[in-house]
Amino acid sequence: MSEVPPAVRELRLVVTADDYDEALRFYRDVLGLPERAAFSSPGGRVTILEAGRATLELTDPNHAAFIDEVEVGRRVAGHIRVAFEVDDSTGTTARLAEAGAEVVAEPTRTPWNSLNSRLEAPGSLQLTLFTELGD
Repeated sequence: MSEVPPAVRELRLVVTADDYDEALRFYRDVLGLPERAAFSSPGGRVTILEAGRATLELTDPNHAAFIDEVEVGRRVAGHIRVAFEVDDSTGTTARLAEAGAEVVAEPTRTPWNSLNSRLEAPGSLQLTLFTELGD
């Protein structure tokens, strides 16, 4: 039996950033997302950055509040939050804070055995950085 190809080939999160240059510097140069392509239009620019494997995480309001409670200690996220799996959430949190992100919560061990931090970042995005801790 042959496999059915997936209906969706890529998830692309599109962020409109008032300070495009600052957001590009932060996500490409500091966080380290490789540049896949860049395009311009009359008076405008867009850059597509690689962010590894993409998933879409859907949650109901009660579980979103639980995640905020675990990671931050209170409800802080809007309806969109971007989570990046990184090798070292503690070091990456410090590096992003030095580059201008506001640390909302330092890395904390979660019940699902990852080390998660929360930041407010350029492009008006709230970020979770997580490192899987294994067994």
